[in-house]
Amino acid sequence: MPHLKECHSLQEVRDEIDLLDADIVNLISQRSHLIRQAAAFKNSVDEVKAQDRIDAIMQNVRKKGIELNINPNMLSELFRIMIDEMVEMEIAEFRNADVF
Repeated sequence: MPHLKECHSLQEVRDEIDLLDADIVNLISQRSHLIRQAAAFKNSVDEVKAQDRIDAIMQNVRKKGIELNINPNMLSELFRIMIDEMVEMEIAEFRNADVF
């Protein structure tokens, strides 16, 4: 786990949070880009949905949350929202690729 900055004011804490939030958004954007690429390697909508893969991701997220002392239920909920949205995006990408 990276060493976290020791802040000396509320504004400094907020500034650090803003930096982390920007990083989180950038990482989600990168993940989304990869999800779009994944659609090209799949042969059906069922393959896009890949429930086994989703289950494995959720297990890993919960495990990592426990290791880092973060509420695993909160992480599961956040990832469930992200994954559900990205699966829908990937299905649309898959169907659009299938048109040509």
